Amino acid sequence: MVMVMMMMTMMMMMMMMMMMMLLLMMMMMVMMMMMMMMMMMMMMMMMMMMMMMMMIMIMMMMIMMMMMMMMMMMMMMVMMTMTMMMMMMIMMMMMMMMMMMMMCHSGKI
Repeated sequence: MVMVMMMMTMMMMMMMMMMMMLLLMMMMMVMMMMMMMMMMMMMMMMMMMMMMMMMIMIMMMMIMMMMMMMMMMMMMMVMMTMTMMMMMMIMMMMMMMMMMMMMCHSGKI
């Protein structure tokens, strides 16, 4: 009888241990699933943030390019005006020289 009781208790203990192990395993699985989900969510968030950052960067680059183009156009306009002014000045100087030469010539005559 004692042996039977011992066996029964042992069986019960084993069953309890098995149940506990199963529970632990289930808990572990759930925890792992939760962790995986969290990781996936974090990754998705990171990806979204990266995409947003990329979009902002591209927008900034586009604006910068536009600004540069505008600056280049302005510089070109200024350069063109400057060259035109220089040409006009040279033309005026040439005209003045011609006039002076004519004056001198006529004076001699």
